[in-house]
Amino acid sequence: MQLEFLGTGSGVPGKFRNVSATALKLLDECNSVWLFDCGEGTQQQILRSNLKPRKINKIFITHLHGDHIFGLPGLLSSRSFQGGNTPVTIYGPKGVKDFVEISLGVSQTKLSYKINYEEFDEPGVLLNNKQFEVYADSLDHQIESFGYRVVEKDHQGELLVDKLKAAKIPSGPVYGKLKNGETVTLDDGRTIDGNDFIGESQKGRIITIIGDTRSNPNSYKLAENADVLVHESTFGKGESRLAHNYYHSTNMQAAKLAKKANVDKLLLTHISARYTGKMARELQKQAQSIFNNTRVVKDFDVIDVPFEKNN
Repeated sequence: MQLEFLGTGSGVPGKFRNVSATALKLLDECNSVWLFDCGEGTQQQILRSNLKPRKINKIFITHLHGDHIFGLPGLLSSRSFQGGNTPVTIYGPKGVKDFVEISLGVSQTKLSYKINYEEFDEPGVLLNNKQFEVYADSLDHQIESFGYRVVEKDHQGELLVDKLKAAKIPSGPVYGKLKNGETVTLDDGRTIDGNDFIGESQKGRIITIIGDTRSNPNSYKLAENADVLVHESTFGKGESRLAHNYYHSTNMQAAKLAKKANVDKLLLTHISARYTGKMARELQKQAQSIFNNTRVVKDFDVIDVPFEKNN
């Protein structure tokens, strides 16, 4: 599991930061990529990465401001031209379907795949399968805005083959049944419970991605105990009034949330064009005074999200 940042700027594209787009790479988990927001120029950013558009099968939109959605029509079109033929599901506030369908319709763009739309206007579980659950909750922005909490289900423990051998349990199809936790009776009459030969389960990881927002209580629910919290940082220390007036957050507010919510790592994005070079590093340093494991990300940063080591 990796996060790759395709755009880390706010408002308009800049020389060093494109507008919002974050890829959650789940290639080992389910051979797919999930995209969170898709600002203008996202497909060009993808060309400068190792990402394959055909691997993108889910797109989550936090809100409908242009710096988060203007890249959608181009990316969807190019995905079709480049051989993508599997369906894509777009999750987002009501209106995202109209935006995409009108854009594609006016340009007479024909796709080689189906788009499924999951529009919503209230908190809830958007996806729940064997591997992942995705929950959305409302934030506080000028227009309807949401944050996403991606929860990976726990991984079943490994079959303890050495323990099976020590118990003189012969290999074969019986190992598969024991791996499934079944109880089997061996040829010698012994009854074996598979759960006795399965190691400790591996706790799944949690990724939280907060869209544009003022500081608000729902952010805590989304972020609690996350392995990684991706949070906007449009403003810096001492600018909380400005942040409030413009419906955004400061680096310090994000750091306080990370500390309160007991997250492992805080990644600051949606950086104003005012913060370049030394000033961006200062944003990071300021936040680290509250929450040490903080990083201001830049375009094309790739962040590994490892499993928590079992004690």
